[in-house]
Amino acid sequence: MNSWKLAVGAIATSVAMITSGGAGAADPLKMAWVYIGPPGDGGWTYAHDQGRKAVEKQFGDKVKTTFVENVPENADAERVIRDLASKGNKIIFTTSFGYMDSTLKVAKAFPKVEFYHATGFKSAPNVTIYNSRMYEPAFLAGMIAGHVSKKGVLGFVASFPIPEVVRNINAYTMGARSVNPKITTKVVWVNTWFDPSKERQAAEALIGQGADVLLQNTDSSAVLQTAQDKGVFAFGWDSDMTAYGPKAHLASAIEIWGGYYGKVAEAAIAGKPLKTTIWGGIKEGMNDLVSLSANVPAAAKKMVEEKKALIKDGKLAVFTGPIKGSDGSIKVAAGKTLTDKEIDSINWYVEGVEGQLPGK
Repeated sequence: MNSWKLAVGAIATSVAMITSGGAGAADPLKMAWVYIGPPGDGGWTYAHDQGRKAVEKQFGDKVKTTFVENVPENADAERVIRDLASKGNKIIFTTSFGYMDSTLKVAKAFPKVEFYHATGFKSAPNVTIYNSRMYEPAFLAGMIAGHVSKKGVLGFVASFPIPEVVRNINAYTMGARSVNPKITTKVVWVNTWFDPSKERQAAEALIGQGADVLLQNTDSSAVLQTAQDKGVFAFGWDSDMTAYGPKAHLASAIEIWGGYYGKVAEAAIAGKPLKTTIWGGIKEGMNDLVSLSANVPAAAKKMVEEKKALIKDGKLAVFTGPIKGSDGSIKVAAGKTLTDKEIDSINWYVEGVEGQLPGK
């Protein structure tokens, strides 16, 4: 009799646990991020980590997030991605271009895990590409640079000679030349995404060559800080970098990942993984040019506001002809707008960018 009562009591306890969300409660969605740098870089990785934190805030105990920082774009990336998949993460974001092949390789071995790769161009049944049209805020930054530059020489600290970076150099130059057709851009390649020392050296080299307004496609605040130290102007990149060099800061081209990461989490929780490739920009709220400082003339602020509104409404596409290459040839005919595929394969400088693209 006592054993029967114990059995009934055990069943009742189990039912209570299930109905109250105890042992039978749904496990949280495990999501992981792979970072090229530290979350404290103030730039690219910081922006992605803000997106991760936004997911935690939005979904609470419905999700469990984790990240691995400072992962090189080599065999270590595959090891880290594979480890995260083996630990039960159902969503894995690999947030740098050089993780592309490693992501594809691991994804093949873990077909029930959904992988999301930032800035790449190769996909698979369980690998989805997502990207931000950073060339849009780069173009707007260029217009400000065109107003501010006294010497007519801009500087760009560039990471790797891939289309993602080249198109930002071009957009920056095109924006500037829409204000001052004689302006030129000098480029220094550092062949790294995050190395404050190399970024500083590159910025110093550009300033030494006469550049008085700098932009970057690297991940630290070193370029802006160097600009302030040397008495020239610069922009923040990937996040609002105002605090790192307020005297030099003109504006910041920022990435906004929280909305996208939230949509991925929401779809996964609903059992319908998001598998649509997305390349979002100002219109989709995935990037912006923000915190225009007192260093920016009123005319430039007005122009940025007008052009941003056109981009948001889909009435202005940055890569619309006529566009000349640095060799003087017509790269985009008048009235033609490059397709996304063409934009994602740009391997030429526009008119106004000095020097040769590495490998050309």
